[in-house]
Amino acid sequence: MTLNDIISGLGVTVLLPIIIFFLAIIFRISVKKAFRSAVLIGIGFIGINLILGYFLNNLAPAAQKMVKFTGVHLPVLDVGWPAAAAIAFAGKIGLFVIPITVLVNFLMYIFHWTDTIDVDVWNYWHFAFTGGLVYALTNNLWLGMLAAAIDAMLVLVLGDWTAPAVQEYYKIPGISLPHGFSAAYVPIAIPINWLLDKLHLDKIKADPESIRKKWGFFGDPIIIGLILGLVVGFLGNLKTLNMAKSWFDILKLGMSMAGVMYIFPKMVAILMDGLIPISEGVRGFMKARASNRKFYIGLDSAIAVGDPAAIASAMILVPIAIILMVIIPQNQMLLAVDLAVLPFMVVMTIPITRGNVLKTVIIGTVIIAVGLLIGTNLSPLFTKAAIQAQFKMPTNATQISSICDGSNPLTWFIVKLMNSWYGVAALFVVFFVFLYFYRKHRKAWEIIAGASEEAATKE
Repeated sequence: MTLNDIISGLGVTVLLPIIIFFLAIIFRISVKKAFRSAVLIGIGFIGINLILGYFLNNLAPAAQKMVKFTGVHLPVLDVGWPAAAAIAFAGKIGLFVIPITVLVNFLMYIFHWTDTIDVDVWNYWHFAFTGGLVYALTNNLWLGMLAAAIDAMLVLVLGDWTAPAVQEYYKIPGISLPHGFSAAYVPIAIPINWLLDKLHLDKIKADPESIRKKWGFFGDPIIIGLILGLVVGFLGNLKTLNMAKSWFDILKLGMSMAGVMYIFPKMVAILMDGLIPISEGVRGFMKARASNRKFYIGLDSAIAVGDPAAIASAMILVPIAIILMVIIPQNQMLLAVDLAVLPFMVVMTIPITRGNVLKTVIIGTVIIAVGLLIGTNLSPLFTKAAIQAQFKMPTNATQISSICDGSNPLTWFIVKLMNSWYGVAALFVVFFVFLYFYRKHRKAWEIIAGASEEAATKE
């Protein structure tokens, strides 16, 4: 049994509490408090995964019906993130990604290149996926492992950069989100958000709180979820509106989305009941022994995707993504399974826009348009990596990809530069330049990433 088998077998609901417990003990938190907090964190993730799974399982069929309604046939099939994760961990880089990422994280923390300790071991698969594509491109194991390491390095800094805004907006103190998929869109979202502010779109109050105040009953997140669910369900069943079952499906999706809007934040609250004592204990330890040095616990962005702005933006983006799939001439990617993971794509854009659904949808539209081109471009490597990992290809599919991580701009950027050792050198230069300017202008950078003056790091 390999380490990857153990991680897959235990899952986040068991593995993460174990890691958190031992981390708490290292920081001198009492055994009783550490144990109870770790169990609560596991319970929180059980609730989050149940509601997230419910959301994905209800939205995905409606989204796929919308795709079928277009009648478009494209050669690159979107096989979804579960397939991408399986390919990543089953490939040669997957064997090494956990020790590589742990070592990278340890060294970066020691050298003050990051303030995040990423305990989200399961999601190291994003780094393994990037490394796997590079291995498929070069057939060089060392280049593949370096690609995984560089991906982890960049994502850890992106997690630091966005941490104050993420903590402030989502009310999750002491947490960062070094998620290989979600964090990749931060460098795209920030300049687009800046441009939209110059066009005065920030004057349009489209965050959940403003919508609630302006629209009253219809601005309630539960009612918004219900309405969006009904609309998406209706669009997904246009071909069969004469059948009673279609109307049942529409009503079920509406209630499902209303339920997700209401229940998801309560699951996050349970998680935070476990995390806050750990976070406070770590802060006390660092204050006494490390001159107030920052310390972020890196977690899966799943803890934030249930935010009303994230769910609302993602559901609006589903039909937009399908329209883009049809009208972009260079696109060869047939969207399918991963249409339901759009909340993960926008979850770290939400703090940047301060919850403005209008701006988030505009940014998301640009991201999806670019992502379709990236997914098309990377599909031959994705397919080759899948074959190398002995992945069972879907029937009649000759090329495969996914929104997550086949359309990931950070993965694409690394893969395109990692075709030689010169590219490796260039990537290290990019990393250190990025790190230097972020650390030098940390407060200003964190403010443009959505943090308030008070929340941003003092320089």
